[in-house]
Amino acid sequence: MSKIEIRKATISDLETIQEISITTFKETFASVNSPENMANYIRDNFNQKQLIMEINNPDSAFYLASLEKVTIGYLKINTGISQTEKQKENSLEIHRIYVLQTFHGKKIGQLLLDEAINSAIQANIDLVWLGVWEENHRALQFYSKNGFVEFDKHIFTLGDDVQTDLLLQLEIKN
Repeated sequence: MSKIEIRKATISDLETIQEISITTFKETFASVNSPENMANYIRDNFNQKQLIMEINNPDSAFYLASLEKVTIGYLKINTGISQTEKQKENSLEIHRIYVLQTFHGKKIGQLLLDEAINSAIQANIDLVWLGVWEENHRALQFYSKNGFVEFDKHIFTLGDDVQTDLLLQLEIKN
């Protein structure tokens, strides 16, 4: 396999981020959620206005993973007030690691996770955290293998479906 390249995204990557967001969200969750709930979530969270706000947010960053100049996934991290939940000071949230299904099992997610951890280390952050749907066993296994441990849970509402996300954290030793 050719070398995967990871680079920080800019506003010029908006359409690519939108396309990967919609595709991976559908690939991962469409079979277990209603079409209405999926459509509403995608409309509210992956529209261009919302993604422009996220990309331009100084407390968030997107990193694109590309293979032979084709973007196949991305990482979104949040710090400070951009984190989706208040955590202890000096923490970084992995908001999304999205990899196109065709490329699962090829270590793309690992490279993106490593990028998030390296960002945390460079910023002297001592805690990386994220939320994962309790039924997303593949993701839970991946994060557990990487040393993340459950510390809480929260409610995630997808349309009219109330779901539980497990909150996982990894302490960074700087």
